[in-house]
Amino acid sequence: MFQGIARAHDEATQDRIGTAKFIAQMIVIGAQVVGRAFTQALRQEFASSQAARKAADSTGTKEAARNSLLGMSLSEAKKVLNIQKLDPELIQKSFDHLFKVNDKTAGGSFYLQSKVYRAKERIDAEISKDAKSDNVNSDGKTSSDGKATSDGKTE
Repeated sequence: MFQGIARAHDEATQDRIGTAKFIAQMIVIGAQVVGRAFTQALRQEFASSQAARKAADSTGTKEAARNSLLGMSLSEAKKVLNIQKLDPELIQKSFDHLFKVNDKTAGGSFYLQSKVYRAKERIDAEISKDAKSDNVNSDGKTSSDGKATSDGKTE
């Protein structure tokens, strides 16, 4: 009788050990899967940050210099003047309105008026930069009057 109880106890113990082993294996496999996914995500993030750094190095230096020289970024200037596109007519209309509304004699704020002025200045710099790059022909040469010639030479 005791042998039957002992045998049943041993089988139950074996079942528990088997279940515990199975659970431990599932935990290890799950940790490996999560670890691989995390490693892959880190590699992708590192690669994208390297690509972003290379792109920023080529154009970012000039952009950062222009931002520091003029005191604000292009996106900030667009927000100040409440515009989305670089349309000279809309820019001038928005500038005139905001500059007039913030005139100190009309009870406005000199600080805000200065922000509006600096925003217009920053956007004008961007427009002139774009205009200069549009005047460069396919050979990278411009004429003395800013017009590209058909043979790549200046007039």
